[in-house]
Amino acid sequence: MSKIILASQSPRRKQLMEMAELSFEVLIADVDETNPPGMPGEEVPEFLARKKADAVAHLVQDAIVIAADTVVLLDHHILGKPRDAAHAIEILGQLSGRMHKVVTGVCIRQGAKERGFSVTTEVYFRKLTPTQIEHYVTHYKPFDKAGAYAIQEWIGVTGIEKINGDYYNVMGLPIGDVIAVLGRDFAE
Repeated sequence: MSKIILASQSPRRKQLMEMAELSFEVLIADVDETNPPGMPGEEVPEFLARKKADAVAHLVQDAIVIAADTVVLLDHHILGKPRDAAHAIEILGQLSGRMHKVVTGVCIRQGAKERGFSVTTEVYFRKLTPTQIEHYVTHYKPFDKAGAYAIQEWIGVTGIEKINGDYYNVMGLPIGDVIAVLGRDFAE
């Protein structure tokens, strides 16, 4: 297989690629991460993943570029990364006792060949107390995480009742689907 470039600085995506025993390098390029007005939230992750892949693909020759973007949707509205602790507490309060969707868009590109897809996982939070929410925000500082949480941390262990779909998608990369696409469409 050709050289693989992960177009992401996410430590979780890097960890998942390593767990899959893929040999890769990390390379990122600055990308405007705004989406067109009116674009449905479910379409935003794949749109942004394609922008990231395009930006990095221009910097490398013949490498396979893997880019991804993850959003948390509550009632079809994107809950972004929290601005600060108060915003994180507010977001987690909105998720408490409810189901939300985590959508990760992936774009895999090599030269003119491109495959894009999205994976959706439903996540059901238990009713969280204000004390639990404050504990999580204070101790885990989820400020770089869409939806203000990471499923693999304390809040996932104590606060998530169930999920329907791919656990690794909630971490930020549906690695099984990435491996399948690489094997099907990018094997030499």
